[in-house]
Amino acid sequence: MDRAIEAARPPRRLLAALSLLCPEVAQDIERHWDEPVTSYAGHLWRATSAPASRLANEARAILRQMLGKHLSTIMIPQDAAAGLREFDRAAAIQTGLHCQLLLDRTTFDAFVLSWLGAAENRLPAFLVFSGTTMTMETIGREGPGWLDTGTDKVNLFGMGRHKLSRRSVCATGPVSINRQALEAVSQTMPGTQLADVLLKRADEMFATAADAITALNADLACEWDRLPLAKPIFIDDRFAAMVLARHLEDKDSIPSKLLADPQRRRRLEHALQLASNGPFGGFLPGGTLHFWGVRDRRVRKLVVEQDRLVEPERPHGLSIPLDRPRLRQALLDGELLPNLLLVFLVLAILPRVRAMGGPRQIGYVPLFQSVLQAALDNNSRDERELAAELAQRESGWGMRVIDEQLPVLDQLAGLPATDILPQLYRHYRQRTLGDVTRNLIVIDDNARWRRLAAQLP
Repeated sequence: MDRAIEAARPPRRLLAALSLLCPEVAQDIERHWDEPVTSYAGHLWRATSAPASRLANEARAILRQMLGKHLSTIMIPQDAAAGLREFDRAAAIQTGLHCQLLLDRTTFDAFVLSWLGAAENRLPAFLVFSGTTMTMETIGREGPGWLDTGTDKVNLFGMGRHKLSRRSVCATGPVSINRQALEAVSQTMPGTQLADVLLKRADEMFATAADAITALNADLACEWDRLPLAKPIFIDDRFAAMVLARHLEDKDSIPSKLLADPQRRRRLEHALQLASNGPFGGFLPGGTLHFWGVRDRRVRKLVVEQDRLVEPERPHGLSIPLDRPRLRQALLDGELLPNLLLVFLVLAILPRVRAMGGPRQIGYVPLFQSVLQAALDNNSRDERELAAELAQRESGWGMRVIDEQLPVLDQLAGLPATDILPQLYRHYRQRTLGDVTRNLIVIDDNARWRRLAAQLP
């Protein structure tokens, strides 16, 4: 076959590998390969169908109720009502982000793709979930506690490196912005107005670093889209905890049965173990079982021992009984955060909401869905109907699709300060999905997908 023709199509072997786990993602890529990135983004944020089964409808109603409560705290009533209406029309969430400033390159690129999709569909608001269980510093002056200016790394909250590497974003606080360091770097960093946006919050004290980063990101998004055409609504693990706590009010809800009924919980854990040992087990995230514990400004791994959640090898650590009222209270008190399986269960899988994440997530979300199907009770009509509905998957590749190699401030250097997102919309209307993804290089560079592709005949 002519090489030019081959290059004009998505790599067959990678598409075949994707089709093993997430055929809907492979179809999206193939269908939009030669179309503008804005068209692909618009497809991700297209209208969704209402849930069909009773249990999925109840889960959607709970999510909508909790989202309404959240919106009422950050918006005027008219905007909150509009946000809920748009969620009813396009029930989708960008779920691939970690809780970092939008000035982080990977975070910015994923945010831009979601904004493009919302703008393409004329959605006035769109949901962005970010994980907050990571530490403030990951490796080498990277992570939520750092601002990368392209030429320097700024300690965003002025915390010592030892604390940054040990404390979790959702549990570190109170914090304030490192005014002195930001003022110093603002004299030399490109995009000085962005430093000014951050400095407007310098006199505030935030309960946690996650709250500070959420506020700063909302300010940056507002600066980049003054109209605004599409406004991000930021949620995180703590919101998912409140949604799960609401499920646990009902002893007959799916989360209540799977967590508080020992027999059903063992069935769930067995299904997880089978998936972990299966051919796609490398996609599944590890770290903790069911929940993370939060103690002393740090997120901690938990295991199940004698029907209790405990910290392994820490006799004086957290110890929480796996009964419904106590789990619910621990979620409300901030002692527990749901792990990724439970996050996706209550935010996406049960309520039938489209989740859009990165190369690994598009692999493990289908596995989560299969695990839930295996854990359902075939003797229950409601659960059989839910299992049948789960055969239709709602997920998309929404992170590292755009994967620009330049630091964010360099990307923004030539753009007008207050018209950045609309300018980027015009830019990405001129670039195809195949061009922007550089022939799916991010998928090809992922060891899990590459290994699957290599095993194909």
